[in-house]
Amino acid sequence: MSETIDSYAAAIIPKESELEVIYDNAHFTEGPTVAPDNTVYFSDITFTHQTDMQAGHIMNYDPKSDETTVFRSPSGMSNGMKFDTQGRLVIAEGADFGGRRITRTDMKTGKSEIIAALYQGRPFNSPNDLTIDEQGRIYFTDPRYIGHEPIEQPVMGVYRIDMDGSVHLVIADSGKPNGIAVSPDQKTLYVGSNDSGSFRELPEDMPTYTGRMALRAYDLSAEGTLTYRETLVDYAPEHGPDGFEVDVEGNLYVAVRDKTRFGVCVYASDGKELAYIKTPDLPTNVAFGRGDSSKILYITAGGGLYRIRVSIDGYHLPRK
Repeated sequence: MSETIDSYAAAIIPKESELEVIYDNAHFTEGPTVAPDNTVYFSDITFTHQTDMQAGHIMNYDPKSDETTVFRSPSGMSNGMKFDTQGRLVIAEGADFGGRRITRTDMKTGKSEIIAALYQGRPFNSPNDLTIDEQGRIYFTDPRYIGHEPIEQPVMGVYRIDMDGSVHLVIADSGKPNGIAVSPDQKTLYVGSNDSGSFRELPEDMPTYTGRMALRAYDLSAEGTLTYRETLVDYAPEHGPDGFEVDVEGNLYVAVRDKTRFGVCVYASDGKELAYIKTPDLPTNVAFGRGDSSKILYITAGGGLYRIRVSIDGYHLPRK
């Protein structure tokens, strides 16, 4: 068995599975998502103060050729991304000279449209991650971790974009929301809070107050409204969850940035830990392959993209 996998996790991760590096030449990888043809897209976030003002990139990994290339640059400082039921790429664009908006790209034509850029006439803080329910509604988190832009929203919240294009603030009590996912039965919205205590680049020796570090569950109604139900995992005083996904059985695969035990933690829907995958660097997000590759879990961590085979199929929106 690989040393990166705890022995009790065999029901979730096959004993012979090994974490494989696919690409390791990025600055800071995020937001992996898998297209209908199993091509993997992921963000390379190029913090401008660290990269001589590089403008962010969306990368493309082709499992058939085993090649990684630039799909789009500049990226609008893309972060989380998802494919909708029509195969369009929906992107959360952040701050630090990024778009601070949600866009959608038609992969056949290459053309993009802005589907949310303002709430009550003011720009978002820094859209971070998103998920889509089976009715086509988009839910996205809007924290701020970095960027020179003024913060114009009164809360770091979770928003819903309806099919008519209207935007609604649906959660204001989650802390500093980051990762987000809808359960396969469409009855729960999971939100991860990772409150680093700042939204500016600070000296390494300057202390900050760390806020909520938790994985929280909200009851999701058929109308798209949300009610807080419970905290599944409380990571305090360590750092908590970044991005995550769910499998078809409703288990959560969470990128946990706890420096004392970082990696991908797999939880049952009640928060019980089922498995743990150690990653070479602090992880940021995960995504499942499709079809014959639906048991492949892609992981972004540090400046790399990784993959590992798991035992349960990943959940994807039904195709239209």
